Amino acid sequence: MEKKDYLKTTVEHVDFTKINAVEIIRAMRGMSFTARDLAVAAEIYDAMLADEDCAVILTIAGSTSAAGCMQVYADLVRHNMVDAIVATGATIVDMDFFEALGFRHYQGTPHVDDQELRRLYIDRIYDTYIDEEELQICDRTVREIADGLSPRPYSSREFIREMGRYLTSHAVKKNSLVQTAFEQDVPIFCPAFSDSSAGFGLVLHQANHPDSHVSIDSVKDFRELTMIKMAVENSGLLMIGGGVPKNFAQDTVICAEVLGKEVPMHRYAIQITVADARDGACSSSTLREATSWGKVDVSYEQMVYAEATSVLPLLASYVYHQGNWKKRRQRRLAQTLA
Repeated sequence: MEKKDYLKTTVEHVDFTKINAVEIIRAMRGMSFTARDLAVAAEIYDAMLADEDCAVILTIAGSTSAAGCMQVYADLVRHNMVDAIVATGATIVDMDFFEALGFRHYQGTPHVDDQELRRLYIDRIYDTYIDEEELQICDRTVREIADGLSPRPYSSREFIREMGRYLTSHAVKKNSLVQTAFEQDVPIFCPAFSDSSAGFGLVLHQANHPDSHVSIDSVKDFRELTMIKMAVENSGLLMIGGGVPKNFAQDTVICAEVLGKEVPMHRYAIQITVADARDGACSSSTLREATSWGKVDVSYEQMVYAEATSVLPLLASYVYHQGNWKKRRQRRLAQTLA
C-alpha cells in the first residue's frame, strides 16, 4: 500500500451549534452512572456562564482535537464561553495550528502494521493518522515565526499569540482555535510547550541562532496565569483530561497565596477523564482531593469518567442552546497581560 491509501478519509470535526442536546441531557439527569454525572456537569458549566463574576478556564490534555473536537474548542472561544485556556503543546500546535496551515487528520485503525506506517512517514494516534512530512512543515513554520521575533524569553502565551497573528494572514483554515483566541484576546498557555512541534521548531531556531534567540519561559507562564486568577478572583474550571494543564490551572490559587494575595478557590470545577484515582493521581487528583490543597471548592464540582470525545459535544451543545453565554461580558484577558 502507498501513503495515499492510508490518508484518504479525513476526521470531521463536530459542530455542537447544529445539534441541540438539551433534551437528552435533561433526560440523563434522571438516569444514573455517567449519564447523570454528565448532566450535572452540564448544569455546572451553564451555572459558570450565568455567573457574571465567574471567569471560565478551559484546560485540555489528550488528543481530542485530532479526534474531532477541534471545532468544539474554537467555538467555545468564538461564543464567549471560555476566558482563558491551558493546554498541551500537541493540542495547540500539532493539531490545531497544524490544521490551520491546511493539513488534516485522517481516520485509520489501531489494527495496522506500525512499521509500515513508519516506512511511509505516517504517525498514528490510536485510530487516527497524521502525515509526518506535513507535521515537519508545521515544525518549520514555528521556526519561521520565532525567526521573526525579537530574541528574548517569551511565555508560551506570548508566543502562541504570535502564532495567531501569523494565521491572520497565512491560514488556509480560518476558524482555528489559535487564530480565534488571538482575535478574541483569549490567552492560551502551554506549560510544556516544547513537548510538541513547537519544540522541534524552536530547536531549529536556536540551532540557527545560537547566540541570540527566542526561548520559552514556563515560570512566566505560571506568573501570568496567576495574575489572571488574582485579577478575576472568581473562576470556574472546565477540564478535559488532566495532567499538567489541569494542575497548572488549579495551582494558581496557591501561587497567589505565595505572592501574598488571598484569592478564592476555584468556585466551579468539571473534569472529564478516564484516569483512575487509585494510583494516587487521577491525572492530577480528584476535585475533592484538590480541596485539601486549597485549590477547588467542592460546592460545584463534578468528575465525569468518560472518554471525552463521547461526552464533550453533548455538554457543549447543552450549554450553547441554554443560551446563558449570550449575556456574558467579554473579558479579553489577554489585554490585561499585554
